[in-house]
Amino acid sequence: MPKNPPQPGSLLSIPSLPFVQALELQHTLAAQRSENQQPDTLILTEHEPVLTLGRTTKPEHWEAHWAELQEKGIALQQTNRGGSVTYHGPGQIIGYPILRLRNFCPGPRIYVQKLEEVLIRTLAEWGIVGCRHESFRGVWVDSEEGHAEKIASIGVRISKGITMHGFALNVNVNLQPFSLLTPCGIDHCVMTSMKKLLNQQVNVAQVREQVAAYFADVFQLEWTEVEP
Repeated sequence: MPKNPPQPGSLLSIPSLPFVQALELQHTLAAQRSENQQPDTLILTEHEPVLTLGRTTKPEHWEAHWAELQEKGIALQQTNRGGSVTYHGPGQIIGYPILRLRNFCPGPRIYVQKLEEVLIRTLAEWGIVGCRHESFRGVWVDSEEGHAEKIASIGVRISKGITMHGFALNVNVNLQPFSLLTPCGIDHCVMTSMKKLLNQQVNVAQVREQVAAYFADVFQLEWTEVEP
């Protein structure tokens, strides 16, 4: 069967944006999308160092090393997304899709699978085999030691049929703060990055363009890039 023609979408590619400002932007765009005043939109950006706490976060996931994390200049933000605690920092591509969900899939499970597919295809461009985990959301890779390591996290919220929050792909991000957490609330979770796997610095701008292209392909959108 022929594919349906792509729907129009807005792409906001912002090299860096403080988390609080990104959250305000999401709320504004989500309200506009709900009233059909804004097309489906993808925000791609990076954040300064910050821990974000999701709805399933427990104190033991992050509090033990909070003083040490603060000393590193890492901020803390509570959110209403799914999932537990994660770390965001420079060198990590953050994606915030603001979509009317029913236009793309029947429910949250398939939506998350589509986000995973975008990231798996992006990693494949760099010769990295990303995969899904049978128990946990996000994108994982097999380490040389034979265990799965997480390279991308996903945590979403859907309100009034509109999506918020999204995914974080570790490109060149500093992985050390993750070792002071229980990332995503998963015991013994080891985080990795494209830089670590490839043993070289990776062009974040190039990866951001690839993420945007694969997102458009998976969700059948045609981007108009707009200024924030």
